[in-house]
Amino acid sequence: MIRRIIQISLKEVLQISRDKRSLLIIFALPVFLLIMFGYAVTLDINDITLGVLDRDNTGLSREFVSSLDASGYFTVVTRLEDEREADELLNRGMIQCAVVIPSGLESDFVRKENARIQFLIDGMDASTASVIQSYVAAAVQSFSQRVVADFIAVRSPVRIENPLNVETQFWYNKNLDTTQFFIPGLVAMILIVISVILVSISLVREKELGTIEQIKVSPVGSLELIIGKIIPYLIVSLIIAASMVLMGYVFFGVTVKGSYLHLFLGTSCYLLATLSMGIFISTVADSQQVAFQISQIASQLPTVILSGFIFPIESMPRAIQLLSYVTPSKYFIVILRDIMIKGTPFSTFADQMLYLLIFAGILITVSTVRIRRSSAL
Repeated sequence: MIRRIIQISLKEVLQISRDKRSLLIIFALPVFLLIMFGYAVTLDINDITLGVLDRDNTGLSREFVSSLDASGYFTVVTRLEDEREADELLNRGMIQCAVVIPSGLESDFVRKENARIQFLIDGMDASTASVIQSYVAAAVQSFSQRVVADFIAVRSPVRIENPLNVETQFWYNKNLDTTQFFIPGLVAMILIVISVILVSISLVREKELGTIEQIKVSPVGSLELIIGKIIPYLIVSLIIAASMVLMGYVFFGVTVKGSYLHLFLGTSCYLLATLSMGIFISTVADSQQVAFQISQIASQLPTVILSGFIFPIESMPRAIQLLSYVTPSKYFIVILRDIMIKGTPFSTFADQMLYLLIFAGILITVSTVRIRRSSAL
């Protein structure tokens, strides 16, 4: 049995090595996609364009505008004359936010009355608007605390310390860099697309070339054929995964905080699950074109929508959450984030690896049964 599996694997390795263009796509495309999506897929917003309508025009108002401009998140691009101009620039998309500072701001502050500042935010993109709102709130709070502290220091003859000092620390991703959060999801998405397509097309190619008939009359069993087909692509996919982890470190500074052994085991379990998907698809499809299309639909869409890569699964309706349980990427993304970002022990993600092995075992069993039936081939 082992000898026959090795022969099937060697045959597949020869087919892979003879196709130079496929080799280039296999090893270059994943790295290119990781770099491209790594820079493109981010929720961080920098250089928010501001228009300022300063009706107070005092030292306090000018200091507030300067603090926004110096924060690194906002860029003052224009000074506004009135609210009508602010509305026009927001409609044309020339600014993302308009700051309206009413007259009497400084005098209200000195009299210890509520000093109000209005922010008009372009809400067409709800996600971007929410991020801008959080940045605005943080900037206003920081400026308010600093001004109040300076005011007290000038008015009070003695130094007054804050009785309660709140200091927030973010665990794991201290800089709140969304790229660190998205890279594991990108690795999972690219791996499942590449591995499913490669192995599904491989077996269908045997049907189209007629070589599957030779395999049918040989002593090779259905399970031996599946294992022999999976092994070469498992090795190739592991090399691709290693290259993407390396590129994630080189280009985005994403380090592996946990064990590399755990990363290898988790990736191997995930690839067994994705390759078993490709084998199952190959038993359904009759041509490489059909196999390619089914592979894309079965791998890419669930990974983007149902895996927690971009959209939180907890906020989805219950029926959609149930669909996510048959998405291998959901479990692998948890494994990757635990190992790469958190560096947690094996026990925290062992159940995720078990789910992937069960998923792979079910699909391999079903595929073996289908291949044994002549109608499946």
